[in-house]
Amino acid sequence: MTSSKDKTNHNAGQQNQQRVMLFDLSVGGHHPSYILYLIQYWCEHNLSGNLDIVISPDFMKRHFDVVESAQAYRDTSVQFIPISSREKAELLSHDSSLKAAKRSFQEWRLMCKYAKKLRSNHIFLMYFDTAIVPFIFSQKPPCVISGIYFRPTFHYRRFPEHISLLKDRFQTWREYFNLSQILGNPKLHTLFSLDPLAVESIRQFSKRDNVFPLADPVKLYAIPDMRVQQLKAELGIEPNTKKVFLLFGALSRRKGIHHLLEAIPLLPKAISSQICLLLVGSLGSNADDKSFLQERLARLAIKNALQVIIVDQFIPESNIQVYFKISDIILALYQRHVGMSGILNRAAIATKPVLSTNYGLMGELTRRYKLGLTLDSTQPQDIANSLSRCIQERPECWIDPKLMQQFANQNDVERFSKAVFEHISQSPPLSTK
Repeated sequence: MTSSKDKTNHNAGQQNQQRVMLFDLSVGGHHPSYILYLIQYWCEHNLSGNLDIVISPDFMKRHFDVVESAQAYRDTSVQFIPISSREKAELLSHDSSLKAAKRSFQEWRLMCKYAKKLRSNHIFLMYFDTAIVPFIFSQKPPCVISGIYFRPTFHYRRFPEHISLLKDRFQTWREYFNLSQILGNPKLHTLFSLDPLAVESIRQFSKRDNVFPLADPVKLYAIPDMRVQQLKAELGIEPNTKKVFLLFGALSRRKGIHHLLEAIPLLPKAISSQICLLLVGSLGSNADDKSFLQERLARLAIKNALQVIIVDQFIPESNIQVYFKISDIILALYQRHVGMSGILNRAAIATKPVLSTNYGLMGELTRRYKLGLTLDSTQPQDIANSLSRCIQERPECWIDPKLMQQFANQNDVERFSKAVFEHISQSPPLSTK
């Protein structure tokens, strides 16, 4: 028989346990991988408390492998909690900046609702950027909150080759205001920055020690040489006669696909005939746009004597790295991209040079760690010139394998997850009210 004193001690123990709510309604990009890494760390290190993962219903369908992997641990302290179908249907799209702004407030209200319902004592936002304005102007969160800040830009003006536009200056002043408002808020526990070069600048806005760099993690998978040769054969890559240029991910305008296609006709045929263009990822859901892109690629292949290989499908994380292994050059031709890209990490792991935009963080990291060549990716002629250099020069001339390895080591999965949970563990215990 349990005494009243034992019950009191048991209840107090429960109250002091962590109840972390991980909130993320995105279903694409890095989000599923990050969630998986955090679950794996939680379970493998037997962390105490509860980890409640609030996601979109679409996540359960599109990333069943992540859900299944979590369930394999049989850890009852981890649970996925999809928002209701009605709540999802009421969310606005991101079709315009106005809708996106309104949606950020919708998501904030949902976050507060679920944190109250689950009696969370710490909210962790996988993407903090869209929560900043609601944090300032909307209802207070029911507990402390931490999150990952992906896209600081105010320090870009210090990077070489940076050209500041009028809208960039407005964005800088907006960031100054936002950071000055949130970093002094006692409800903000920890702000993690995926941009390590921004941390010192962000800390200037805070009187507390609550801003820290965070690794942009990529998990390593063993890839047998046999698998590399097998994939080359499956794709029909012409051996020893072509250099393989990989463009990986959602093959959208943002990734520079259209500027790349404008650059290829500018090459002499003696150069383009040595290129194998390997496009791996979704060409989009619009049938007309996809058909147009496929036809344009087919015409370029014939007219410019290059080989074009398209893998128009979602690639599971465990299969991604082999595509980097079979490639010679990795294309990172983002159009004025803000923030980090896992493409740089994967290229560094495979010790493959990149052709990267010279803009922002990606350009600066490519220069600092000698990951490859930087160029103005908005200019087809610059792209063409860089493609020619890749054919005519040895990549050893413009990469440093030791620095590439150093860069890859900084973005370790274990380092990412450990940093998150070590800081979260310092949050106050559950209220006894």
